[in-house]
Amino acid sequence: MRKPHLALGIVLAFVAAVGGVFVGRALFPVQDAGGTALHDVLHHQLSLDAAQEQRIAALETQFAARRRALELELRAANARLAEAIAAEHAAGPRVAAAVDQSHAAMGALQKATLAHLFAMRRLLRPDQAARFDAAVVKALTDGRG
Repeated sequence: MRKPHLALGIVLAFVAAVGGVFVGRALFPVQDAGGTALHDVLHHQLSLDAAQEQRIAALETQFAARRRALELELRAANARLAEAIAAEHAAGPRVAAAVDQSHAAMGALQKATLAHLFAMRRLLRPDQAARFDAAVVKALTDGRG
């Protein structure tokens, strides 16, 4: 490959990678605000007793490791999507397969997050669970719930 072609290839790969990031952000927006608000409700508004705090802290520690692993899988899937876009420049079979992998990783993260939420909910009293449920709905609907 001659130098102009190499430079063009590098630029195209970079543009495709950046495009993949933007597509990933559009398809899978970051939801930290909801999680932060939910964390605030759980730890500051539900009047947890010491036993609840201890058991929830253990669940959060376990889930943090699982979430990190799943987020790494999602990042890897998005990187494969960017590579496929750079290689095919169209919605070809590699792009389709990469999209499916990305969706699977995102689904696994969402399912694990829901399992974590339900595990914490099981530790709450009925009055706390009702407030927790309302906070979950609000977080999932961006405050419209």
